[in-house]
Amino acid sequence: MKLWLLRHAQVQVPAGVCYGVSDVLACEQSTQKAAAAFAVFPQPGSVIWSSPLSRAWQLSQALHGRRADLSVPRADARLCEMNFGIWEMQAWDAIARTAFDAWMADFTHHRFGGGESTHEVICRVGQALDDARALNVPEVVWVTHAGVIKAVQYLLATGGNELMIRPDQWPQDAPAYGGWMALEI
Repeated sequence: MKLWLLRHAQVQVPAGVCYGVSDVLACEQSTQKAAAAFAVFPQPGSVIWSSPLSRAWQLSQALHGRRADLSVPRADARLCEMNFGIWEMQAWDAIARTAFDAWMADFTHHRFGGGESTHEVICRVGQALDDARALNVPEVVWVTHAGVIKAVQYLLATGGNELMIRPDQWPQDAPAYGGWMALEI
């Protein structure tokens, strides 16, 4: 199965702000541009799952508007970005260095900002990945976020067998806003 990982367009949030699960909008023009650029790729009948956060949902709707031969997008909360708790909507550079150090010291289980741990993100993304595989269709499109895309890469690289995640094991690359990647799973 081919899994398309499509990242939402540029958000309407100042640069340098942590927005994780905060429900912020993406730029409508960038969303339409991303939908137009990506729309040529999925096979007819491909299944679309989307994070329910507005910035991803906007793009899933724009894509379906251009490609009615794709499934109606289905919202799936497992495709949401990581929850950064009290750090949501705060400037990254205003977050105490000690908070980052605590996260890096226990990258697997520490709930950065009191929200969600890396392990929890990987578990929910892994469940969604298992459910996508069970669809037994040629192509699935996930309209999602950088953190989810990195979690999928991590799961595929490790086979989901790594219980302890170190910061140096976490994928560094994700598509730019409005960009995508395709993985065979």
